[in-house]
Amino acid sequence: MKYNLKFDPTKYEVKTVRHDGQTITYRAFEHIVYVEKPVDEQYQSMNIFVPECYYAGERINGYTLHTAPIFLPNKVGGYMPGLPDEPNGTDFGHFSTSFYALQRGYVVAAPGVRGRVNRTEEGVYYGKAPACIVDLKAAVRYLHANADVIPGDVEKIVSNGTSAGGALSSLLGATGNHPDYAPYLAQLGAADARDDIFAASCYCPITNLDHADMAYEWMYNGENTYHMPRRVVENGEERFVPFAEQMSEAQIVLSDLAKPQFPAYLNSLGLKDEQGNALTLDESGEGSFKALVERYVIASAQQAREAGEDLYGIDWLKYEGDVISAIDFPAYVRYITRMKPALAFDGQSMTTPENDLFGNATVNCRHFTEFSCEHSAQKDMAEAQVIHMMNPMNYIGSGDAKVAPHWRIRHGEADRDTSLAIPVMLATKLRNAGYPVDFRLPWNVPHAGDYDLDELFAWIDGLAHNS
Repeated sequence: MKYNLKFDPTKYEVKTVRHDGQTITYRAFEHIVYVEKPVDEQYQSMNIFVPECYYAGERINGYTLHTAPIFLPNKVGGYMPGLPDEPNGTDFGHFSTSFYALQRGYVVAAPGVRGRVNRTEEGVYYGKAPACIVDLKAAVRYLHANADVIPGDVEKIVSNGTSAGGALSSLLGATGNHPDYAPYLAQLGAADARDDIFAASCYCPITNLDHADMAYEWMYNGENTYHMPRRVVENGEERFVPFAEQMSEAQIVLSDLAKPQFPAYLNSLGLKDEQGNALTLDESGEGSFKALVERYVIASAQQAREAGEDLYGIDWLKYEGDVISAIDFPAYVRYITRMKPALAFDGQSMTTPENDLFGNATVNCRHFTEFSCEHSAQKDMAEAQVIHMMNPMNYIGSGDAKVAPHWRIRHGEADRDTSLAIPVMLATKLRNAGYPVDFRLPWNVPHAGDYDLDELFAWIDGLAHNS
């Protein structure tokens, strides 16, 4: 079946959601297939939600039916498939962000996205990389192609995601209109339109996967106990508890081998700080880039202290008077603990979610780094081009992509799912390329997203009202 990619403004339901004493009535345009030739209509579809009062000529937060920003949330976690969001659902354990976005006056366009485990009855995989980012691009193209009839302002599309969804938000923001993705979009019958966006909001992005192992060992090498949360069901209730395990001797050797690879990669990026000074690391992993990472942690702690938190019992924080001036970085790492054994992302036995992501139609899991492939008995390697297409760092400043002009990145100070180096490199490369980035490591925040919606929405409003 071939789908029509023209938005129909007459196909909707008026719905009402009540939550925590608050009510929103909205117009729901649901199950919109956003490509002509979908592989899976369930995931390659989008819901569009619009505050109903706009159709009576009212305003919310200064916005109208035609001027409201378009909030584009994805529900991807672990590079798994993500269904289109609903204002009455939950997002990663909290009530739907779409509900609050509608209250703020945004139009919400919530696309579904294929993921690494999508499989036909015959056993053929159809959600491996780069399917997830291709689907998001196709959804954005649908919005641009229907700019004359779609609710909201298609020139103000703001993507939002957490974890792997945060990585996809960064990839969507970094690769606007890039020709690398064109063959995949054409195969699906995506709209012949732009796929660049206005702004990217990225919570704890699990990105730069092909350098994530070396970055993780740069930070955690020497910490040989890892604390991986495990699912426990007690009295019918599910919860996750930390479970400490020791890395094997072979894993410790891999950590020792991976750590020295990171300085060469970091130095190859040519990053600079805000004063124009080179950010580098020596062979032992010390240098100005590490000092930058430390400054972000210091800023996080200082902000928490100024907000009233008592941090004097934390021995890795160093003071000059009332100001936190330095940290003991190895002690900080011991404090937050290591979460994953080596290798954390491209596993030797190819059992990680990321190995799964880089499979193909017939092979479930493959390697995506030469290092892991060399140290593994299993030699299946993903295509270099696919690996390239999943890393936003490859496109920022390349000149062939229209990069989103506005960025907000949040990675919790206590988040151990990937190295702090990953978001710091992303934010720094964006700034070096001339893009403003609102970047912080919120104090004592683990791997999580959408925990500061008032701040997120204030950022979006500031951009939308001043553009």
